[in-house]
Amino acid sequence: MNPTRRRLLQALSLFPALPLAASWPGLASAQASRLPRVSLTVHGEAGPRRLTVEVARRLAERAQGLMGRERLPQDAGMLFLYDRTQPSRNGFWMYRTLIPLDIAFIDEAGRIVDIRRMVPCESEAARECPVTRPEAPYQAALEVNAGVFEAHGIAVGDCVSWPGDGGECPTAADVNG
Repeated sequence: MNPTRRRLLQALSLFPALPLAASWPGLASAQASRLPRVSLTVHGEAGPRRLTVEVARRLAERAQGLMGRERLPQDAGMLFLYDRTQPSRNGFWMYRTLIPLDIAFIDEAGRIVDIRRMVPCESEAARECPVTRPEAPYQAALEVNAGVFEAHGIAVGDCVSWPGDGGECPTAADVNG
């Protein structure tokens, strides 16, 4: 087996969902429609902001992410959930992702610990795409269109709540009173 083919097969074995999803037109949007959608709320100084997000819980769903999407509605996004806290060395990449995104990394208490801007990676080789890593460990990550967080005053320290997360964000009365 030639070395190029061997490297390709080794890379594919590391990310089995990525090549399959990326090679079939329409599969990315088909998978997205199968993901559950929930309404989540970001509680910040600018007031509560509701977003409708797709929830990616399984490895294959998180690996696919928003790959192949040509657009994302302004009040939409994708929430990546993990069973365990992820170390800050674990990050996200924009391999085969077509639209610029912002990502908020959320800790186990529901607080945003970091926000980053991500731009599409035009490389055909996944290993050449930069990885976006947060400053702190995280238990969830929220991707939205680039600029949405800034436009709505969403910042580090804001609290995010969604159905079934078990956490509650403080209300203005809790904070002020």
